Amino acid sequence: MAASSRKKKSGGAKKQHPRGNPQKAHVSGDPRQVAPATLGDWIEGARLRTLPLAIAPVLIGTGAARIIDHRFHWVIALACLVVALALQIGVNFANDYSDGIRGTDEHRVGPARLTASRKATPRAVLTVALVFFGIAAAAGLAIVVRTGHWWLLLVGAVCIVAAWFYTGGKRPYGYYGLGEVVVFVFFGLVATLGTTFVQAGALPGEAWLGAVAAGLLACAVLLANNLRDIDQDRVAGKRTLTVLIGKRATQILFTLLILAPFLIAAVLALLYPIAWLSLLALLPALAAVLIVWTYRDPRELVVALSVTSLTALAYAGFLFWAFIG
Repeated sequence: MAASSRKKKSGGAKKQHPRGNPQKAHVSGDPRQVAPATLGDWIEGARLRTLPLAIAPVLIGTGAARIIDHRFHWVIALACLVVALALQIGVNFANDYSDGIRGTDEHRVGPARLTASRKATPRAVLTVALVFFGIAAAAGLAIVVRTGHWWLLLVGAVCIVAAWFYTGGKRPYGYYGLGEVVVFVFFGLVATLGTTFVQAGALPGEAWLGAVAAGLLACAVLLANNLRDIDQDRVAGKRTLTVLIGKRATQILFTLLILAPFLIAAVLALLYPIAWLSLLALLPALAAVLIVWTYRDPRELVVALSVTSLTALAYAGFLFWAFIG
């Protein structure tokens, strides 16, 4: 009779379905008690190695704006930088939250994340992500008020939505091989062209070429990241572009993406000779390519990711110098 009672009790229990994101109740990582996150852990969670990707398009866009308007609009340029950095940090924490509650980070190769490691609660990580999205929105609103281009509010809203749904929501596009496409659009075209437009009110050809270059380098960084996690993503059901096309094709694509911007720089150098100096950034770029083709431990790709990110920053710095010089 007792057994029957236990069976009835067990059978009558209802399965709990989390609201919002799927698998919200699941947090990967060791279930044992762990020490709470320190300031260093939160700084690591911001993923500083990716921040050059936010700075690069603002540099290129500001330089391109100087071609049209021979003045520097430092206030607007700095506001664009705040928008770009806040969005980048916001999306990094949003990914930490979304991947953590899905269990995607359960066997993560790269640096441990806050949610998956249980050093911070999912709610805390989500709150930080929303705070940075709020900072980006506030800086974007200031730009709109200063320039009078009110339609840019819609662009800003789309940027924040795209940042969230990379790994958030029920059908995140980052899980269906679309991450590189969206990164190219927002961290290349939108970030660079938007920076140029709010300062100069026009979009010269130099801004378009620089935007493409910035987008290609941002995609290369994402490929290095996804190549590092290819095996874990397959197990977790995260169908990144790398999972879909495989290791060898990813290595080839990475090489093309990281070298193509230097062809763009060579074209620009015909009008802006200082752009030839951007070829100096080939040194870290080739080092990243070598790591991607010869790595033995997936953790080595963390170095490739960082080097590629610094390549983007150096490349953008030289283009900025070429445009203003």
